[in-house]
Amino acid sequence: MEYIIAGFFQAIQLIISGDNQTWSAVSASIRVTTYSMMASLLIGIPSGFILGYFNFPGKRKLRLAVDTLLALPTVFIGLVVYAFLTRKGPLGEFGLLFTLSGIAIGQTILALPVVIALCATAVEAMDRNLRITLISLGANRRQLFITSLWEVRFGIIAAALNAYGRVMTEVGISMMVGGNIKWHTRTITTAIALETGKGMFATGIALGLILLLISFIVNVSLSLLRKKN
Repeated sequence: MEYIIAGFFQAIQLIISGDNQTWSAVSASIRVTTYSMMASLLIGIPSGFILGYFNFPGKRKLRLAVDTLLALPTVFIGLVVYAFLTRKGPLGEFGLLFTLSGIAIGQTILALPVVIALCATAVEAMDRNLRITLISLGANRRQLFITSLWEVRFGIIAAALNAYGRVMTEVGISMMVGGNIKWHTRTITTAIALETGKGMFATGIALGLILLLISFIVNVSLSLLRKKN
């Protein structure tokens, strides 16, 4: 028990002192998470709306495929993305392997099914009379889309939070695609795994505390946004 308490206090000192190695991993995590979340939300929200709002041939099969992808292991995504980005792969010429952009591609694939599935569920639960009311009021397609999205905004926020949770805490993709390169592609989660394995317990605790703090800030910000709306 003593080593846990000692590690906790050492972790606080690392955070307060601005340890370069610790904050380098934090910076990499924030950057790559921002990239992947922006991409997954830009693609996932419209896709989820279409999947939940419209009826078309093959919809059930597509929904089943999206729901199945929710359980994709991160190491499998990392393996597939690695295969595509390696020099011998179809995207090898772009030099994305062992870069933050490469990690972001894998994390986008991880987050996208979450955003699509939860947004589709939120849209399906929306009052169907809303569409009729909006059309009777003369709303065009753009106004219909925007108003419908506003009605399910809390479902979209929930989708974003769930996707963020998966992206921010994953290890497999960051390790395989990023290579866990110090000062370059080492993220919070890969740094925790590495430093704890090396016996650097304090560094692992410090990064874990920062990860919890980031999650807390995001959740509080979204909660305040919900109250304002």
